[in-house]
Amino acid sequence: MKLVKLLANLGYGSRKEVQRLIRAGALTDERGRVLGERDFPPHASIRFRGEALDPPFPLLLMLNKPDGYTCGADDPGSTIYDLLPPRLALRNPLLSPVGRLDKDSTGLLLLTDDGQLLHKIIHPKSGCLKTYHAVLDRPLEGHEAALFASGKLVLRNDTKPLLPARLEALGDKAALVTLHEGRYHQVRRMFAAAGNHVLALTRLAVGGLRLPEDLLHGEWRELTTAERERIFDGR
Repeated sequence: MKLVKLLANLGYGSRKEVQRLIRAGALTDERGRVLGERDFPPHASIRFRGEALDPPFPLLLMLNKPDGYTCGADDPGSTIYDLLPPRLALRNPLLSPVGRLDKDSTGLLLLTDDGQLLHKIIHPKSGCLKTYHAVLDRPLEGHEAALFASGKLVLRNDTKPLLPARLEALGDKAALVTLHEGRYHQVRRMFAAAGNHVLALTRLAVGGLRLPEDLLHGEWRELTTAERERIFDGR
């Protein structure tokens, strides 16, 4: 891949914009030598205005999604892409959320430009569980765990029953819910079917990967190799 195409795919600008940046001396190697369009040193040694380039494809990030942000790049209002450097929203392939969280939900959100990995994580057959903490409007009545685990619960406007899900009560008005799938507003709709209402919802884990305690609301970072492997642990 040529240097111009690489930088454009990483979201640093259009090809014409990248060409102008290269001609202006914005790209150097790690020793400070100015790079031209025909140069192509190893990715790790390329510097853009003195800073290392963003990682190449495939990229996998984790974000602690705050309340009030949607997951669609073209959604009105605040989106998760507002929390990232602008160029990350311009990458090609696109950096996409791995299972969306609705505007009012918070917690662990993975983003990747690897379509195969995305589908592997979200597909029910992968066995990659998703765990949520739900705060409820009314006390649990005691029947919810059996209902969620039955494999017979059909949500409103759906025709196919949900896969069995696990509920662990955390007092009267809070619970952990673990899902094998990720339908639209699934946890909220499950509690609605049980006669309750979710006041707050946080995704705590995807597979064996838990939301790090030191990753604050709105913060993001690339996953380590060990964290990548942990996603498919605990299935």
